[in-house]
Amino acid sequence: MTRHMVETHAIDGQKPGTSGLRKKTPVFMQPQYLENFVQAIFNGIGGAAGKTYVLGGDGRYFNDRAAQVMLRMAAANGAKKVIVGQNALLSTPAASHLIRKRGTDGGIIMSASHNPGGPKEDFGVKFNTPNGGPAAEGVTEKIFEATKTITEYAIMDAQDVDLSTIGTTLLGEMEVEVVDPVADYALMMEEIFDFDKIRALFAGGFTLRFDAMHAITGPYAKAILEDTLGAPKGSVVNAVPLPDFGGGHPDPNPIWAKSLMDLMFSGKAPDFGAASDGDGDRNMIVGRNAYVTPSDSLAVLAANATLVPAYAGGLKGVARSMPTSRALDRVAEALDIQCYETPTGWKFFGNLLDAGRATLCGEESAGTGSDHVREKDGLWAVLFWLNILAERKQSVAAIMADHWARYGRNYYSRHDYEAVDSAAANGVMEALRGKLRHLPGQVIEGMTIEAADEFAYDDPVDGSRSEGQGIRIMFIGGGRIVFRLSGTGTEGATLRVYLERVETAAAVLQDNPQHALSAVIAAADGLAEIRSRTGRNAPNVIT
Repeated sequence: MTRHMVETHAIDGQKPGTSGLRKKTPVFMQPQYLENFVQAIFNGIGGAAGKTYVLGGDGRYFNDRAAQVMLRMAAANGAKKVIVGQNALLSTPAASHLIRKRGTDGGIIMSASHNPGGPKEDFGVKFNTPNGGPAAEGVTEKIFEATKTITEYAIMDAQDVDLSTIGTTLLGEMEVEVVDPVADYALMMEEIFDFDKIRALFAGGFTLRFDAMHAITGPYAKAILEDTLGAPKGSVVNAVPLPDFGGGHPDPNPIWAKSLMDLMFSGKAPDFGAASDGDGDRNMIVGRNAYVTPSDSLAVLAANATLVPAYAGGLKGVARSMPTSRALDRVAEALDIQCYETPTGWKFFGNLLDAGRATLCGEESAGTGSDHVREKDGLWAVLFWLNILAERKQSVAAIMADHWARYGRNYYSRHDYEAVDSAAANGVMEALRGKLRHLPGQVIEGMTIEAADEFAYDDPVDGSRSEGQGIRIMFIGGGRIVFRLSGTGTEGATLRVYLERVETAAAVLQDNPQHALSAVIAAADGLAEIRSRTGRNAPNVIT
């Protein structure tokens, strides 16, 4: 085995987004592209010498080859040890847990989350810090700066490491420990939830369909839901992770998980349905004839948290991303706890969780989590719901009806305009910025604008400030529109429009959300001139 220093040159465009660097797989497979970014990670965090890392990914195309490159580079950079999931597989929350449990110096996660995988689809790499969470902006900025000045990278000339066998080997002087990707995570779930109650639920005839979408959560769901908790065999479908996710789009929403939605709204529906995404950090919850929006799900978890053993003592506080509906705020007010509003990106929750200011947190983009790890956690959310259902002995629909009767309903929807011409998308945002100071007091679609701004966040823990986090239009009575350009895509721009209206009248708590939001939808198009500026007559995805 020989250590090589390979000459290279800076490659444009390697700036990490909200959760690492995401590009098309052929881009990552270009000569020196992956190597440059991995070396920039090591350089940006002060070197790898003597350090221990966790490594794993969601199994998408190029996951196995990239893992071998990273191991050889870690060894060449002097790392002491790398803990790798068997076959280079680890869900994102499981990786976060391993980083925290083993007290490592961080970890590298290979995933493009909910984006498609395959030879021509998406790949991603992100660094998580020793707290288990995505690197904060200060760290990613150092990594980005390192990508611009890199002149060489270190790599070991060696045979592939056998990642199929659990155990420890050496790569040069670096120890490589291959671990069961599920075992530690499953033990943690058993410590959080009342598994005996959930077992009894299934023993009583409760039925479930969990769609793993041929992504990383399949083995975790099979082991925990079927093998440990006793859900009927076959309850977990599409359970084998595939490099192209079976040709599907591993995003747990009503569009991409249509087969699950069709089942749940049919005469053959089980009691409970759920899905998770590519790397296992997102979730979709649906009952029989009852889809639960991610924002509502977060609010329900907070309202019922004391039914779960790990949270029986109450919540220290809660947090949500700015675009997430304010349903959580209403629960926090009733519980008399703090509700924090942060920018989009899980890294912004890290300081609040580490400081003990928040226990539960979540994003409208199907991500919920707590202080058990420093990532959102799809299967954790499913188990949380099962624990609640086992305690309350009600259907999902009944729990939602009770919640809305008590707190009111925040009708909410997100409209995504994907792969929009970047100049046109930026034009939408610039035009809105120019209108902001003139909007308060105006009436549009029968609603009076109370306030309008571009969201900025002052971190209450470290004092850092994040600006330009999305444009907010607030209406008297609690309605709201948020416009934001997403950082999770790999081509063009994704314009996300978040729409919200509060309803407390008992007679209209069961309306269709698109109907209930019709005036807000019309106001959004009128204010942003979406059709005329982008040429799009309708969003690509409505959730």
